[in-house]
Amino acid sequence: MHLKTLTLRGFKSFASATTLRLEPGITCVVGPNGSGKSNVVDALSWVMGEQGAKSLRGGKMEDVIFAGTSGRPPLGRAEVALTIDNSDGALPIDYTEVTISRTMFRSGGSEYAINGSPCRLLDIQELLSDSGIGREMHVIVGQGQLDQVLQATPEERRGFIEEAAGVLKHRKRKEKAIRKLDAMQGNLQRLADLTTEIRRQLKPLGRQAEVARRAQVVQADLRDAKARLLADDLVTLTETIAAELADEAAVQERRSLVEGELARARARLSALELAASAASPQLSQAQNTWYQLSSLRERTRGTNSLAADRLRLLSESEPERASGRDPDDLEAQAALVREQEEQLQGEVEGASELMLAAEDRRREAEQAARAEEQRLVELARRAADQREQLARLAGRVAAQRSTVDASVDAVERLAGTIGDAERRASEAAAEVEALVTSGEVSPASAQDEAQAEALRVEAEQVADRIAADEATLEAAQAQLTGLNRELEALRHTEREAHGERKEWAARRDTLALGLRRKDGAGAVLAAGDRVPGLIGSLAAVLAVEPGFETAVAAALGPAAGAVAVRDLTGALAALDLLATEDGGQAVLVPAQGGGALADADPAGWPALPPGARWVRTLVREPGELSPAVDRLLHRVAVVPDLRAAAELIRLWPELSVVTTSGELVSAVRVVGGSASAPSPIETQAAVEQAGERVAAAAEKAETAGAALAGGRDRQQTVQQQVRDLQDAVKRAQGDLRRVEGRITELEGRRAQAEAKLAAERGRLAGTARAAEAEVERLRAQHEKAGQNEAAAREALFELEARLEAAQESFDAADDEEPDTSERDRLTEAAARARSEETDARLALRTAEERARAVAGHADQLMQRAAEERAARARAVAREERRQRQMQIARAVLAGGEYMLVLLDASLAVAEQERLRLEAERDARDAELQAMRETEQRLASEQARLIDSAHRDEVVRTEQRLRIDALRQRSVDELGMDPDVLIDEYGPHQLVPPSPPAPGDPEPARAPQPVPFERATQEKRLRKAERALNLLGTVNPLALEEFAALEERHTFLNKQLDDLKVSRRDLLQIIEDVDRRVEEVFTEAFNDTAREFVGVFQRLFPGGEGKLILTDPSNMLTTGLDVEARPPGKKVKRLSLLSGGERSLTAVALLVSIFKARPSPFYVMDEVEAALDDTNLGRLIRIFEELRESSQLIVITHQKRTMEVADALYGVTMRGDGVTTVISQRLADDDGESGPRRGAGATAGAGGGADGDSAKASVSAEVAPSADRVIDLAAAEAAGETGESGVPDGEETV
Repeated sequence: MHLKTLTLRGFKSFASATTLRLEPGITCVVGPNGSGKSNVVDALSWVMGEQGAKSLRGGKMEDVIFAGTSGRPPLGRAEVALTIDNSDGALPIDYTEVTISRTMFRSGGSEYAINGSPCRLLDIQELLSDSGIGREMHVIVGQGQLDQVLQATPEERRGFIEEAAGVLKHRKRKEKAIRKLDAMQGNLQRLADLTTEIRRQLKPLGRQAEVARRAQVVQADLRDAKARLLADDLVTLTETIAAELADEAAVQERRSLVEGELARARARLSALELAASAASPQLSQAQNTWYQLSSLRERTRGTNSLAADRLRLLSESEPERASGRDPDDLEAQAALVREQEEQLQGEVEGASELMLAAEDRRREAEQAARAEEQRLVELARRAADQREQLARLAGRVAAQRSTVDASVDAVERLAGTIGDAERRASEAAAEVEALVTSGEVSPASAQDEAQAEALRVEAEQVADRIAADEATLEAAQAQLTGLNRELEALRHTEREAHGERKEWAARRDTLALGLRRKDGAGAVLAAGDRVPGLIGSLAAVLAVEPGFETAVAAALGPAAGAVAVRDLTGALAALDLLATEDGGQAVLVPAQGGGALADADPAGWPALPPGARWVRTLVREPGELSPAVDRLLHRVAVVPDLRAAAELIRLWPELSVVTTSGELVSAVRVVGGSASAPSPIETQAAVEQAGERVAAAAEKAETAGAALAGGRDRQQTVQQQVRDLQDAVKRAQGDLRRVEGRITELEGRRAQAEAKLAAERGRLAGTARAAEAEVERLRAQHEKAGQNEAAAREALFELEARLEAAQESFDAADDEEPDTSERDRLTEAAARARSEETDARLALRTAEERARAVAGHADQLMQRAAEERAARARAVAREERRQRQMQIARAVLAGGEYMLVLLDASLAVAEQERLRLEAERDARDAELQAMRETEQRLASEQARLIDSAHRDEVVRTEQRLRIDALRQRSVDELGMDPDVLIDEYGPHQLVPPSPPAPGDPEPARAPQPVPFERATQEKRLRKAERALNLLGTVNPLALEEFAALEERHTFLNKQLDDLKVSRRDLLQIIEDVDRRVEEVFTEAFNDTAREFVGVFQRLFPGGEGKLILTDPSNMLTTGLDVEARPPGKKVKRLSLLSGGERSLTAVALLVSIFKARPSPFYVMDEVEAALDDTNLGRLIRIFEELRESSQLIVITHQKRTMEVADALYGVTMRGDGVTTVISQRLADDDGESGPRRGAGATAGAGGGADGDSAKASVSAEVAPSADRVIDLAAAEAAGETGESGVPDGEETV
């Protein structure tokens, strides 16, 4: 792939259509300054999508259109077309040639096209991105861009590598995904809000729809059941009145018979009761006598049995015998041990004395050895000091001799030099006078020196400011990181608090639903003012100590779900209300039903064991309920478990005990088992607890929200501070670069001035001034040299005398060598003393161990002897007590047997009398019971018959009234005639099934009509009425509204799920792109860094350069820094390099990128302008290497660059301000055929006022290579005469 043609029409100075035919290899564009060479580079950038007007050296994008000259009017548009050879398929398009064109209109409109088809800028960028050409245009290196490469931020340098590696297309893909994600997040939020709102509306509307659906069925059932029951009532009442009239006569006859039998039974009953009263005292006395004698006999038998067992046990036990050692033997052994202990203690004392003596001897021997060693060391040190002093004196003598010799030579040399100096002084004075007179030597500019010094101070201040700002920025960034972590923690806390609040609120609402009573208690509570003295649910008004709710509910029993009323009247009124409305059953607790208890205070009740408490102390209630609660919880205790409850019942059987898990235990009842549904008290406590947790969570969320708001404010402040500091650092760095550039400029100017001044003034003024003083200096030196010679000789004599004396003293001391035999003897003595001390210590430790082993053994033996004597005395006492107890047991056993004989005889007589009297009593009681039953039966039957007669009369009257009322209800409530009602809905008709509610599923089998059953229909009626009351107000339109809203909710949920899936896909795309970018950039950086080391060493032989990452741990965002150390320098900062070094470093970086990730072509605009000949040669060799893989288009003024080109384009400016281009294809020096073979070229007309200067410049530039470079002057002349043959207004090059 390479650039094939470039066509410009109306672009900048290319007013006429100009086509440049480009070929692989190196193409150089040459021409004078201002002729439009760089416009070719701008055209390439512009057609490939450049959007920055400043990058195109303009103020706005319309500046690229030809603005017109004095001879040509401005054009209305600019157009550039670039044709690329794609025969290798490098571009992802199915064409061997791809033409990209861009047109800009003066109105501001812009058009892009690929092969003539309109397209977008994004299409062109994506087409070129796979070939390493991106938005940053790193393949085009314009004027001044080299320095910008080095002055770029690390992140901008990273962009060069990313563009070359083809990363930008991945980044554009990521940016596109992020934009979509941001837009999707808004849609997702709006859709979630809409779904939440619909869901919020859907729930109550669904309840209304369900109510409406159920109401249809309930109302139909209600009417049908009411009609059938009303018809049955009419039929039943009519038949009942007829039957009762027939039974009235039989009832009157039976009443007369019953009254006669009742009078006779009552007379017999009175006689039997008198006889029983007379016989009762005799029977009671006989029974008491028999019971007392039986009890005495049993107690006697128990005493005899106990005495016999006692005697047997005492007889079976044997006398105790002593089993331990003899106490006398133990005492004798203790005496022997004590003697042995005293002997060992004496040995310990002797060993201790020996050890102390050995320590003294060892200490004295060591002190003597140390003293002798110190004496020998002192002698050696004195000898070393003497030798050192002698060596120093010898050195000083030698040095002084050299000084004397040098003084003699200096005197002789100065004598010969004085004459020559006098001659040079006279000559120099004459030349200086002539130089001052002519005024040719000028001093260095003091102003430049002062300005440079001020700039250096300013640079140091800016550097200090940068360091301070960077330190502050680092601290601010650390603070910002900490704030971000703190804010994240606060957000987490706030989310948790909101979650807890919602969770506990839902739990509270759910539990509150459980408190809504649907039984009789609920009906009473719902009645409100219709129940006089209603207080409320007992569970709601009682306050129970936390943790004991289950126990209190078990203690209250059914009353746990009761309704509290003020008095018994209110309770009865509530029961009447339930009976009237068929509301079910309820438990009612009157607050003032029974009055206060005498012992209501738990303080007067029995003291409970640890762990038990009175339930009454766990409950708090309103004052008016205290009497009722006292009775409900009277003497009820709570314990942890059933075992403790059983123990408490055994102590006080009259108590009731509950456990914390809800079991109830008393002497007559035990209630418990597996867990049941929670009681209203437990549910109420759970609701209150949930409410407290909701309030706590809300407070926690509010606190976290306030802290989060404050943290966000601090975060914004710190972020603004970080941005301000970053801007300040950037501004300071820019100031530092500006100051350093100014310093470099001033130093160059100063160096030039100083060089000129040194050349002139050093040769003339310096020589003159120095020559005048040289004679005087030489004379003074000659005189001083003579004085120095004399002084040096005197010092030499003195030093030689001191050296001789020191040598004699040292020789005398050297003959006396110190004797070390005494030190060796004392050292051996100290070693022997230490060995003796160690042996003494071992002997002492051995004796102490033996003494400790024996110590205390004698006392233990004496203690054992005393214990043995005490044990034997206790055994004798126990034997004496056993004998006495045996005698007592024998006496008790004999007396008890005699007493049993007497008791058996008396008991037989008493039992006969008791049995006789009991038999007589049983006979009388049987007859008396029979007569009482007869009397009660007859009296009951009499009362029943009387009541029946009166009741039947009342009932018949009421039934007639009810029949009339029922017939009226048939007309009023159902709108039906009573006779028609009986015919259609009477009990003889079958009852059809209830119709299904709308929306309910059809049953698998159609239900069949059933016979009439009153109980079933009454249940059906109550159920329908209860259901209708529970449904409340019915919205008949709710069904249709709910269906429409539910359909919309389903649709929105599907859309929401689709958005969530798309969001996950986008997040996955971003993750994949980040991973791909990291992989591609890492490989490209490693390759570029490796190439940079080699390229830098080639451009700077002996130098060192490398690329480093600012944050190697994060390859997605890390920047890129350049370290460059030219040979012979230690600096690494790029700002301290010279202009040529900076250019070469930038070239090294770009070439490294080119080599690591080659692009099909590169365009370079005067990149070698600042290089000397040597470095230019190195760069040209790199160009030749790049030519093998890429096409190079070079804008240059360098002759050597032109020599390596395969083709040359000459650019010149005609007199009318229009650029003209001519070309020349060059052949190799050896005449090889190929892409560099010779070819001709033509160009359009040109010329003008600036033609002469342009011709002269180009001619001078290319004259040394006339055989290889075209003659632009001749070409321009041909253009002026119109010999090109190309129509005016169009060029083909």
